[in-house]
Amino acid sequence: MKTEKVVTHIVDWLKEYLTNSNMNGFVIGVSGGVDSAVTSVLCAKTGFPVLCVEMPIHQAKNQVDRAGEHILHLKKEFANVTDIQVDLSTTFESLKSVLPQTDLETEELSLANTRARLRMTTLYYFAGLHRFLVVGTGNKIEDFGVGFFTKYGDGGVDISPIADLLKSEVYELGKTLEISQNILTAPPTDGLFGDDRSDEMQLGATYDELEWAMEMAENNRSESDFSGRKLEVFKIYKRLHNANLHKMNPIPVCEIPKKFRVRSYEL
Repeated sequence: MKTEKVVTHIVDWLKEYLTNSNMNGFVIGVSGGVDSAVTSVLCAKTGFPVLCVEMPIHQAKNQVDRAGEHILHLKKEFANVTDIQVDLSTTFESLKSVLPQTDLETEELSLANTRARLRMTTLYYFAGLHRFLVVGTGNKIEDFGVGFFTKYGDGGVDISPIADLLKSEVYELGKTLEISQNILTAPPTDGLFGDDRSDEMQLGATYDELEWAMEMAENNRSESDFSGRKLEVFKIYKRLHNANLHKMNPIPVCEIPKKFRVRSYEL
C-alpha cells in the first residue's frame, strides 16, 4: 500500500467533508488502540480543530496510559489539538444501579454495549457544544466484515475515515504516522468488559485470519473449499458476518402499499 498517498487522500477527504458540512472541527474518542491513534493523527493533519476525548469506564491502567501518552504527543505536534478526560465509571455504575439485575447470559454483553453507548452520547455532547463532527475509528474488517462494533455506540458516528482500510492496513499507516510502539504492539481490545480480554479472544480468530476469510467470502468461496484451521476461520467469519448484518445494513422500513393510503392534501 502507498501509505503516504493514502494519508494525503484521507486528510484531503476530511478537509473537504468538513468544509462542505459547514461544521467547525472534529471530536474523536481516543482509547489507546491503533485505530483511534491513527484516526486522530489524520484529523490533526487537516489543521482544523480536533478534540480528543478520553472516556474511561473502569479502564485498565495500561489502556489509559497509552491513550494519555498518545494525546500528549499529538498536542506537542499539532497546535489544533485539544483534549479532555470524562471518567464515565460513576455514570455507568449509576445506570447499572437502576437497571434490573438478571441471571441471563446476555447481561454481560448488554452492559458492555451500554458502555459504548455512553461514550457515543458523550462525544455527541461535545460535538453539539462546538459544532464538531464525531469521527468514527472503525476499520473495514470490523465495520463491514464481522460487525465487531456496538450499534449506536462506537458505530454511532458522522464520518468514518478509515472504514475502507483493513486492520493490517491501519497498522501500515500507523508506522508511517509514527504511532507509538506501545500502541502498535498492544493486543487489540475494545476495552468494554473491564478486563484484559482481547479482540482475538472474543472473535475466535486473529484479524489477519479474518481478513483472509473476508477475501474468500467476497470471492464466493464456500466451506467445501477449505479444511482444518482455514475451515474453522471461514466458519467463524461467516457466522459473525451473518449475525451482524443488522448493524451493516440500513434500518428496515415497513413500506405501506399505496392502496392503503386514502389521504389527500389540499394546499
